[in-house]
Amino acid sequence: MAEPQPSGLVQVFMESRERLLRFLAARGAGEAAEDLLQELWERVSAAPTQPVATPLGYLYRAAENLMRDRYRADSSRSRREQDYVDATDAVTADPGIERVLLARERLRAVEAALSALGPRTERVFRLYRLDGVGQAMIARDLGVSLSTVEKDLQRAYRALGALRESDDAE
Repeated sequence: MAEPQPSGLVQVFMESRERLLRFLAARGAGEAAEDLLQELWERVSAAPTQPVATPLGYLYRAAENLMRDRYRADSSRSRREQDYVDATDAVTADPGIERVLLARERLRAVEAALSALGPRTERVFRLYRLDGVGQAMIARDLGVSLSTVEKDLQRAYRALGALRESDDAE
């Protein structure tokens, strides 16, 4: 029994692996270049076999998009870590029991507001805002359209905005 031939895109990937690796390194991927190339391979090899007009250009664009996604995730993670450090420093400055209780109450209200939106919307919000996962990746992982992810985020933002307005009114 003959082994199935790889798709054209997979074949171009295998032939251009070193060029793609140099491309990622030149774009600043550094030590992450191999990881990004592996992620690109996983996506290419798992993608349905459809003809691509310019496969090498497609692979370069996909590699650049992966770098952009990684940069955004790293930036979000850095901001979250800095926010955590700032919040921790503020908490350790003895904020007083009343402020701690108010903060806990506000956190419970936020969690309740997100929970009331349904499990998918809550998960989309947490993945995007807390974990720094890109919207396209969330859509792919959850098996929904990018538009659905955007609408879920809008619902979450509206709910949290309404919660903030009610807090400000008090």
